[in-house]
Amino acid sequence: MPISKIGSKGVKDAELTADDLAPGTITNAKLADATIENAKLANSNITINGTAINLGASGDISAGTDWQSVKTASFTAVAGEGYFVDTTSTAITVTLPSSPSIGDTIMIVDYASTFATNNCTVNPNGNKIEASTVNGTLTTNDQTHTLIYTDSTQGWKVVNQDTYEDVQKQFIAATGGTETTSGDYKIHTFNSSSCFVVSNAGNSAGSNKVSYLVVAGGGAGGVANGGGGGGGAGGYREGKAPAFDSYSASPLAAPDGLTVSAQTYPITVGAGGSGAASPVDPGGSPAFNGSNSVFSTITSAAGGGGATGNTSPNTGTAGGSGGGGGKTDQSSPGVGAAGNTPPVSPPQGNSGGTGGHNAGGGGGGASAVGGDASSPSPPSNGGAGGAGIASSITGSAVTRAGGGGGNSENGTGGAAGSGGAGAGGGPAGSPAAGSATANTGSGGGGADFPGGTSGSGGSGVVIIRYKYQ
Repeated sequence: MPISKIGSKGVKDAELTADDLAPGTITNAKLADATIENAKLANSNITINGTAINLGASGDISAGTDWQSVKTASFTAVAGEGYFVDTTSTAITVTLPSSPSIGDTIMIVDYASTFATNNCTVNPNGNKIEASTVNGTLTTNDQTHTLIYTDSTQGWKVVNQDTYEDVQKQFIAATGGTETTSGDYKIHTFNSSSCFVVSNAGNSAGSNKVSYLVVAGGGAGGVANGGGGGGGAGGYREGKAPAFDSYSASPLAAPDGLTVSAQTYPITVGAGGSGAASPVDPGGSPAFNGSNSVFSTITSAAGGGGATGNTSPNTGTAGGSGGGGGKTDQSSPGVGAAGNTPPVSPPQGNSGGTGGHNAGGGGGGASAVGGDASSPSPPSNGGAGGAGIASSITGSAVTRAGGGGGNSENGTGGAAGSGGAGAGGGPAGSPAAGSATANTGSGGGGADFPGGTSGSGGSGVVIIRYKYQ
């Protein structure tokens, strides 16, 4: 007859093994009190994240990071725990576990955004942090540091150093013009009037200011019997946002850029002044001037035209840079016109040079005044155009906004002035004149009358640059 029950003393320890029992023959109902003591089991507890708890017992085990209450004094960390560390009142040292195991994880959070004021020191406690036995120092506000133990060679690895701003970084996003990139920077070049459309204004954690270069159209050279003055360069205005950019700006750059918002910005690129084949009396003529260039609150003034005609006083026209004076008699030289008109700071240009007997003065450039014509008597040489200025806003250095050269009277043996550095128009020789290069904002060269046509000014340009990633 089968045995239906075995009492607690009916079988000695180890008398029965698993091989003596047919599968399924023992159920809870056939066991006395339906229990088996933990001590009779090969594995009597369960371990999670390094913490063991007996089967049948109650307790709290965290399967993720076990976050602790805010720490305001130095302490020793435990694997699997996260700590809000408050250094408002004093610096705090977090000592890491002395005998860590691979995969042990500890998180440290700057509770009050004060790590930069009172640092949090992390002591490796005889081990290493990023292969170094030196204490780590947390000095950036709002950072969350996650440390995971690897082995005795590398020790604790910092797998992230995130800040609120890292998570919230936003960068300017925009379209318009010809778009290029230089590293982390996007550049929009406008060679003609259009729109700069900002779809994301960014923020201070990423970028929210743009650097800019706004160059107006250069003035045309004058034409006069005896040599017209060179055209003045268009106004040159640059601003660099140093918090977000590090390119080599010109010495004329304003100390900051412009904050932008999500909107459409109309861009105006000024045309260069048109050259002429006959003089206009008396003095300079607005018809020879360039045109303004505009971006947002930045307006660069048109370059002034070179002096034309033969009537004293034979001056150029004021503008971003002024036009050169024209040929006059010895007692009343043709005065170069004023630059930086209207005035801004930093200045957007320079004055034109003075004309002489049978020769015109050079137009003003962004970085220098126009050259004076040689005098007092023939043969007089035309004045050179004032030099432009270089900027690397597009990623490489480019010189713009040079003044146009003044011309000399045909047949007197005088030499024509050269165009200023930056593509200013220089007369090829009496009575002809050279035009400035497009999109440089440079001035055109002066011409002799009759027989010569003065050089046209170069159109302007607007360039916008910002950090986009």
